[in-house]
Amino acid sequence: MSEQSRRPRKPYRRPKKDPVRFLAFEALRAVDERDAYANLVLPPLLRKAREKGDFDGRDAALATELVYGTLRRQGTYDAVIAACVDRPLRDVDPPVLDVLSLGVHQLLGTRIPTHAAVSASVELARVVLGDGRAKFVNAVLRKVAQDDLDGWLAKVAPPYDDDPEEHLAVVHSHPRWVVSALWDSLGGSRAGIEELLEADNERPEVTLVARPGRATAEELLGEEAAVPGRWSPYAVRLTEGGEPGAIEAVREGRAGVQDEGSQLVALALANAPIDGTDEKWLDGCAGPGGKAALLAALAAERGAMLVASEKQPHRAGLVAKALQGNPGPYQVIAGDGTRPPWLPGSFDRVLMDVPCTGLGALRRRPEARWRRRPEDLDGFAPLQRALLRTALESVRVGGVVGYATCSPHLAETRAVVDDVLKHDPHAELLDARPMLPGVPDLGDGPDVQLWPHRHGTDAMYLALIRRTA
Repeated sequence: MSEQSRRPRKPYRRPKKDPVRFLAFEALRAVDERDAYANLVLPPLLRKAREKGDFDGRDAALATELVYGTLRRQGTYDAVIAACVDRPLRDVDPPVLDVLSLGVHQLLGTRIPTHAAVSASVELARVVLGDGRAKFVNAVLRKVAQDDLDGWLAKVAPPYDDDPEEHLAVVHSHPRWVVSALWDSLGGSRAGIEELLEADNERPEVTLVARPGRATAEELLGEEAAVPGRWSPYAVRLTEGGEPGAIEAVREGRAGVQDEGSQLVALALANAPIDGTDEKWLDGCAGPGGKAALLAALAAERGAMLVASEKQPHRAGLVAKALQGNPGPYQVIAGDGTRPPWLPGSFDRVLMDVPCTGLGALRRRPEARWRRRPEDLDGFAPLQRALLRTALESVRVGGVVGYATCSPHLAETRAVVDDVLKHDPHAELLDARPMLPGVPDLGDGPDVQLWPHRHGTDAMYLALIRRTA
């Protein structure tokens, strides 16, 4: 009998489940398999973990960072992983790629020590993939651990002078076509586009809105780590994040979670000068109800009524919930904005925040950058034009329309407005900039484009249009 055969084998050690990393893996699988959004998937997973006693506040913060950090840097991490495997990434099973991406983020995007990042990732792989594939994960992550993020970027990103857009795409983890589109809309130098792409990869603060007549910013400022908004008088920022649902005013619907850019769009429409009466307002694409709730509260202060229309019945239900308790009159309807159930010229003010690619909210929905394709623009274009035409038909002479998108892409903003107005001689663009008092860097006008790196908001676009005849 050989010495080796006489040597006792080590007993098999069952893998130990790490609740934090297992939850992060579950969230990434939901995003990948079901096209779910992390901001919708993660909260119930965290709530369930807390109820089971698996998590405390620090665990929840780490799980959140692992999920969002991995999604934001997915393009960069894919390039690094591709350099460390001997097959195309498309041939790596998606669950394996998710475990690898979580591991790479811990190695290159956090302060977690190298040995802890590798061992925790291998242990996760043993739990969710099995021992065989865990060995593959271990081998890849040990290669990744041989350099830091800057070192890897120098290896996997082409030099800026050779291919500026691909360099920025890899370094800042955006699809190349998105980099190109954002640069076209932003204009300017390399510094400006890099600042924008970096801002897209930062964790956004939670911003609250105090709904007029129901709550005040001063009330919300009593919350922990709460500071005033930058531009909206109704905005309050929670600098440490936190759980908005635990705030009494939010639970009661007197306040809500709403990006300051969205607040500014609603306020600009409400502040725009009109001729004649100011009694009936329309939100023509109202789901899920954030802007509608603010508009309804502003309308109530003037004795005006808001009609909130949303095509999808379940989203119309969300709008109705958001408007519950509004101090003034309102109506929620499930209606198709391209075939409106109301008569032409029925409204004094109309907001049309149209469906779009969502490229302006990549801070909040980082996975959207990987789902969208250039051809999606062709699908949205006819709908955006039809909805703007409906808005212009729905407003009375002397009234004002606000056309808004949460995308800075020129094909969804100025191209739509210019095209529709070219065929409507009885409408004119207003200068929207004075309707956002105190907000700097609004460009040459008359429309307005907000930016994450300049204004700390989503990249909201707004054009104000008056019906003249």
